Amino acid sequence: MNRNDKEFIVQKIRTQYTEREHTQLDALKKLDKKVKKPANVFAYVFGSLSAIIMGSGMSLVMTDIGETIGFAQAMVPGIAIGIVGMLMAIVNYPIYKKILTSRRRKFSKEIIALSDEIMKN
Repeated sequence: MNRNDKEFIVQKIRTQYTEREHTQLDALKKLDKKVKKPANVFAYVFGSLSAIIMGSGMSLVMTDIGETIGFAQAMVPGIAIGIVGMLMAIVNYPIYKKILTSRRRKFSKEIIALSDEIMKN
């Protein structure tokens, strides 16, 4: 390993332990994350829940689990549960977009002002 490589590695490790100055760009990134996080959390949780519900319906239709839990004919409830899960999955993206759009509208003035200030400097 040559001298330049060693210096690079040392500098990289050293920067991890030095105090960083909080800049306006950091504030802008934090504000952007504040806008997007609730919509992302909703989409992941709701999407996972809809996949579980749809999978439960499919399991009732395709296996004998329905008989095990007490359904004589598991086909109809399985199809109904699967359709509910599919509908939830279908509406997940429009709800996500609506949440994101409303949060963007709510924080747009702050973000535009801060980004204008950063661009001027």
